[in-house]
Amino acid sequence: MGDERVLIEHDGHIAHVVLNRPDKRNAIDQAMFAELREAARALADDRSVWAVVLSGSGNTFSSGLDMSNFAAMGRGEVKGDAATRAAGQLSEGGAAAFQQVAWLWHEMPAPVIAAVEGHALGGGFHIALGADLRVIAPDAQIGFVEITWGLIPDMSGTQGLRRLVPLDVAKRLILTGEVISGREAVELGLGTMLAEEPVKAAFELAEKITARNPDAVRVAKRLLNQSGVVSPADGLANEVAASASLIGIPNQMEAVMARLEKRAPEFDDPSL
Repeated sequence: MGDERVLIEHDGHIAHVVLNRPDKRNAIDQAMFAELREAARALADDRSVWAVVLSGSGNTFSSGLDMSNFAAMGRGEVKGDAATRAAGQLSEGGAAAFQQVAWLWHEMPAPVIAAVEGHALGGGFHIALGADLRVIAPDAQIGFVEITWGLIPDMSGTQGLRRLVPLDVAKRLILTGEVISGREAVELGLGTMLAEEPVKAAFELAEKITARNPDAVRVAKRLLNQSGVVSPADGLANEVAASASLIGIPNQMEAVMARLEKRAPEFDDPSL
């Protein structure tokens, strides 16, 4: 495995992406930034991947940015113009290079499930929020801690957060830097479900998803992502167009026939 910061394992149509710096609690350094972006782009282009599980090695998700980044800030070696320059390298959805480690999971066609245990702090929390679903250990420690460093969350988490919780809850978490438990995170709506073994539970969810028409799954993810940022009229029109794109294509017909014949469907890689 060498010095790889991000590992990718395949289990059928499920890709397992593992943040791999266990000795640093999977802290995100420049190499991990690059490898996460590369992994997300590669999986987005791979139609044989129908679902993705994101987790961290060493029983923790990610403690956030590598401490050496903050030491450099404290010495005045990092300036705001670095972030401005990175904003010129945008993803299709408008994410700057440093935001893409989280937001590319949101943009990719296949659904992404984050399995969160141990710590998901700062940048680690951003990555978890980039996923479509979050399975969280009850005793996990989660929070936007940027304010304690005199900063704001800037790796896309503010956008992911506002899709999940009321504005006052978002402000509480960001303005205080409070670290909350996994149980409270799920109660607030930041997590999808609690599990004592998040990776195992995430794979169980992924297996349920990959048993469905992968075209319909991708179209549904895209439609739901659009729903919070378009007008109701446009959302309704998008829904009609999405449904029309599915009716009569091979995987949709296979879903129908499998139901009628009371058998497990045999889907092909998605065409949409």
